[in-house]
Amino acid sequence: MSTAPALAATDGAPHLDGSELGLAWIIPFVGILLSIALFPLIRPHFWHRHFGKIAAFWGLAFLVPFAVVHGPELALFEVVAVALTEYLPFIILLASLFVVAGGVRLKGSLVGTPAVNLGILFVGTAIASWMGTTGACMLLIRPLLRANENRRFRVHTVVFFIFLVGNIGGALTPLGDPPLFLGFLQGVSFFWPTQHLLLPMLFCSAILLALYFAIDTVLFRREHALREVPPEPRVPFGLEGGINLLLLAGVVGAVLLSGVWKPGVTLTVYHVPVALENLARDLLLLAIIGLSWVLTSRESRRLNDFNWFPIVEVGKLFAAIFVTIVPAIAILRAGRDGALADLVDLVGGTGDPNNLAYFWLTGLLSSFLDNAPTYLVFFNMAGADAQHLMGAWATTLGAISAGAVFMGANTYIGNAPNFMVRSIAQERGVQMPSFFGYMVWSCGILLPLFVLVSLLFYSEA
Repeated sequence: MSTAPALAATDGAPHLDGSELGLAWIIPFVGILLSIALFPLIRPHFWHRHFGKIAAFWGLAFLVPFAVVHGPELALFEVVAVALTEYLPFIILLASLFVVAGGVRLKGSLVGTPAVNLGILFVGTAIASWMGTTGACMLLIRPLLRANENRRFRVHTVVFFIFLVGNIGGALTPLGDPPLFLGFLQGVSFFWPTQHLLLPMLFCSAILLALYFAIDTVLFRREHALREVPPEPRVPFGLEGGINLLLLAGVVGAVLLSGVWKPGVTLTVYHVPVALENLARDLLLLAIIGLSWVLTSRESRRLNDFNWFPIVEVGKLFAAIFVTIVPAIAILRAGRDGALADLVDLVGGTGDPNNLAYFWLTGLLSSFLDNAPTYLVFFNMAGADAQHLMGAWATTLGAISAGAVFMGANTYIGNAPNFMVRSIAQERGVQMPSFFGYMVWSCGILLPLFVLVSLLFYSEA
């Protein structure tokens, strides 16, 4: 993930002044969010067939009026900037983790008992920071679903999987979640999140794992029709597609390369500079996708229930989100001169920081905006000096980081793996909650937990 368009533009580029934008410009963004929330609930078959067209409609609903009012040059610049510095790196990284992890197949006869399910959630939470939340989700969601095919109650398992493996488990390194990778590119040390987010992450994970085990144990005992024979023939535990573990190391290496190799060479496309290290990273990731596809047997992927729909769905919907989010981010970046000045006043800007406000505002906006650019906005509100933020303002940086990573679990759109896991689970017959139904789970379980996190770790007292 690269820096935001306004920070990436070269001299002479068209400029979007967020202080000149009214809140009406975020209507298309609200529209795509409401479409994601309501259509699957009201018209599920229509949504399944036409979600790409609906996403395109909202993207054009922003771009066409924007081009008329502000000029086609600025509209084109914003599209190119979003595509080259945010969307394409974002979707290429997700696709690489999706394809590589989808080529690893865990074999063996697992039965979804509370102990087995707890073990899978624990392992996924532990590895998410090191292979990315997307990679960990794609590696473990299918074995978890297969193990629970004969269970009557499965929704809670997938929901807690999203909480832990898709979000909170990715808090310890820049590889875990895109917001932390953005911080790494801005100068935050690689192991800074490990040192400063470890205790909040362990606190959340321990409570959620214990709560999950209690819930699953009660539901397991209520399932009188549980079969003794697992859904697949009994086979020894093993691993197929092991070459993908090496390719996963290649993904990690490509991401690290873009953070430590700075040749100072850029390619400019319509005023948008693309750094050579970022271009090299994306090309390497595309090559890894190709290698994984060629080197993994089709039969192994078939048995792993691999298909392209989840990444296609994420790609189309997040294309609209990344385009329509442009005015929202511009307004936030305008600070006290923008239409959301009251939010800026709440965090204190670069003055005396209100860490509770940083945690909750970063988190709540990350729940509905993409958490990576939201992190970057509040990182800049706090001064954007990585050395100062890692030192005197370490609590503030921790509040911003934890808010962005943890609260991505609040909605399906808070973090890309949430969508993928939901889509895969529904394809396997799990009746996942609607957008608002999922928020009932997250508000009931996560928000009280985050209140405790904020009071224990980010309170001014």
